[in-house]
Amino acid sequence: MQKCNSAGTHGTTLPRDAELQLRLADSGGAGEGMENGAGRHYIAPAEEESSFCTKRKMLVWLDLICLIVASIPFFACELKAVTPYRRGFFCGDSSITYPYEKKEAIPDTLLIAGGIIITGLTIALGECYRVRFRGVDSRAFVRNRYVSCLYKELGSFLFGCCVGQSLTNMAKLSVGRLRPNFLSVCNITYASINCTPGSYVPEVTCRQPNHKLEEEARKSFFSGHASFAMYTMLYLAFYLQARLSWRGARLLRPLIQFLLVMIAVYTGLTRISDYRHHPSDVLTGFIQGGLTAYWVAFHISSMFKPCARSDLSPTSMSLESPLSSQQTVC
Repeated sequence: MQKCNSAGTHGTTLPRDAELQLRLADSGGAGEGMENGAGRHYIAPAEEESSFCTKRKMLVWLDLICLIVASIPFFACELKAVTPYRRGFFCGDSSITYPYEKKEAIPDTLLIAGGIIITGLTIALGECYRVRFRGVDSRAFVRNRYVSCLYKELGSFLFGCCVGQSLTNMAKLSVGRLRPNFLSVCNITYASINCTPGSYVPEVTCRQPNHKLEEEARKSFFSGHASFAMYTMLYLAFYLQARLSWRGARLLRPLIQFLLVMIAVYTGLTRISDYRHHPSDVLTGFIQGGLTAYWVAFHISSMFKPCARSDLSPTSMSLESPLSSQQTVC
């Protein structure tokens, strides 16, 4: 009886080795879906690498979406999609009676071009030097180490630019503080509107034919020049602190950092001398730009974070965004 049962069993089932061979043949070979002795499936290395790169690319798209969302308030203000709050004034207020000067010491184009070019070019040269001479590697999905390092560092810097300027423009639109040259821009005086000194004037009709100038005269708080200049220059000072590790730069590095901060301070002071902002507007811009630079440098960028070992396999790497605060790879 036992012999018959044994023979019947062999007639209906296959040996374990033959069963595994059939499953491997059905799956298209050992490279696609394999099974270990415990019956558990595991992914082939090629499939793991493909899945790893796909997730990385998805995270890059997520980073781009975050950049776009962070810059929405900035573009809403620059494209005049939202009008500023129409704030009134007190009759006799001398802080809004300054003359209108068409020429600015530091115009917008010079500010943006100078801040982005100086800081961006320095970061680009610094990262290329580290990759070329320091052997810095990256685990991002981009195979080119130069592109990968530039993407993470410049991406963090640009994200901070978007956040800082969006906060600035949001404050300009929601507060609607009048610039020091408001009356001059509107071509009016206290005598021309027949107001009582000390009384509040909720609304006034500007005699300025250029409507854009009137809107700009209602965007005093807080200074975008001061915030942007402080952010870019202070961020560059932080970058030099993290990257300029040459022993001979003991005094050279703090000297360069001092000059960068002085450029930012000078930019803010020119806004007062040009009668574009009140001193409190410039001071608030300095604080906002400095806090944004600190936040991005120490909590988003990887410049002050230790580098991970380069011998880690893709399966043991964290699938986090290159702009994430947890990214510690150089």
